[in-house]
Amino acid sequence: MMLPNPLCPLGAAKITGLQATVLLLLGLLIKAKIQIKTFSALGLVLLLLQTLVFLAAGGGLGLAALIYGLKRRQEATT
Repeated sequence: MMLPNPLCPLGAAKITGLQATVLLLLGLLIKAKIQIKTFSALGLVLLLLQTLVFLAAGGGLGLAALIYGLKRRQEATT
């Protein structure tokens, strides 16, 4: 932090304002990086959940088709 210069108060105000801006932007950048990592992890979890639901639905439909086919075969042989 700079000490205020009594001969040049506007220059000191400009420098202090720039320092505050840099600190604010640095804080926003860190926050954005944390949010990106958090939502990236959330996206991976949702992708895994979607894949599992898709596989379960496909397996359920396959099992239903197998049972239906076996019933039709049993009816045809009797």
